[in-house]
Amino acid sequence: MTAPAATALPRRRLLGYGVGSVGTGVFSSVPGLLLLYYLTDVLGVSAAIAGAVLVVPKAWDVLLNPIVGAASDREAVRTGRRTRLLLLGAAALPLLFAAMFAVPVDSPGIAAAWAGVAFLLAASAFACFQVPYVALPAEISADPSERGRAMAWRVVCLTLGILVAGGLAPALTEAAGGGRAGYALMGGVIGLAMGAAMIGSTLANRWIPSRPGPRPLGLVAALRTARGNRPFFLLLGASVLQILAVGIMLAGAPYVATYRLDDYGLTSAMFVCMVGPSAFAVPLWRWLSRKYGVVECYVVGVLLFAVTGVAAYPVITSTAGVLVCAGLVGVCYAAMQLLSLVLLPETVHADTGRTGHAQAGAFTGLYTAAETGALALGPGVFALILAATSFHSSDLETPVVQPASAITGIGVGFTIVPALLLLISVPPLLAFRRATARRPVEEAQENAV
Repeated sequence: MTAPAATALPRRRLLGYGVGSVGTGVFSSVPGLLLLYYLTDVLGVSAAIAGAVLVVPKAWDVLLNPIVGAASDREAVRTGRRTRLLLLGAAALPLLFAAMFAVPVDSPGIAAAWAGVAFLLAASAFACFQVPYVALPAEISADPSERGRAMAWRVVCLTLGILVAGGLAPALTEAAGGGRAGYALMGGVIGLAMGAAMIGSTLANRWIPSRPGPRPLGLVAALRTARGNRPFFLLLGASVLQILAVGIMLAGAPYVATYRLDDYGLTSAMFVCMVGPSAFAVPLWRWLSRKYGVVECYVVGVLLFAVTGVAAYPVITSTAGVLVCAGLVGVCYAAMQLLSLVLLPETVHADTGRTGHAQAGAFTGLYTAAETGALALGPGVFALILAATSFHSSDLETPVVQPASAITGIGVGFTIVPALLLLISVPPLLAFRRATARRPVEEAQENAV
């Protein structure tokens, strides 16, 4: 008896899944965009210490995410759903996010400690939501085309979240007068919006059945199971380099606006110009990938991103030039976001026949751990560039004139360094294409035997 063909997912279910990415986009972008600047230029924390505040909580997340992934798989075996962890993260994250930007004292040392602890707790709550959320596409449909549709909706919603947060967060801060009060207001408002999207998505996705079986694996066994999936780790390596590049650019945006364009308010405009085109580019990249191949279009998008980054360096003192380059970056960023997410659930499905375990949580725990660490490492790397080029931190009331070396470091860190990382990510993608091309042949040989 032939299994019935998978039915098309209705739009309400695609929207119910995708809207969760509005919340994940907010948390993935706002700390990277504003927290480093908040610490160095509002609270007077040194660049080196501020960089550590951003990196340490995410380093913890790198350890935590695989644990959450294994726990999510165990919950799925027991209950057939991943709802409890999703709801825990969605409910706790908004409060902790607001606390990150509500430092109650003027002391730079206490400010660094407060923000660091709040960020660590917020990152832990985010892991509870993000890991099972990323596991859901592998279970949302048996049809690869439908999984691709779900990814397209997710990336559009993710882009919307990043756009709203990146454009609205600096504007809210400025509208409230800047300083500590402005950042506190921004944290509360953005946190509420983030929580609404994530809780709504959690409730909307209760219909998705999780079938990781045949039995729950512990963390060590899950990692051992995942170890032989070479395409997954090639994709992971490429994605980490690309996300690190994006994280460095996000961290550098307020500094470019302030010290190269002489207007912090342009941070919002830069962000909107970068992220806005992504939403419109997603359908284009999806069409191109179905016509010419996912990996092929992925490589083209990464190379165009790198070329645009290099081209941005000579025009970094021109507002128009920076905004145009930001728009081109957004088109390329859409390819990276969409096509990496299209490939991720396929690596999980391809591995099921090899191991007998569809451990989506285990794989997404590893993937989100690396993704989270890379995105958080971006501000840390940019902070190191600032420290190495003699950047001078200050509070809002006592601005300083930066040396020429720091001005150069801001430009190089925002353009050339991300471009180099993107170029380095291309060989793993080409190796991924070779590895996945061989797999059908190897499986056919095994079946023949």
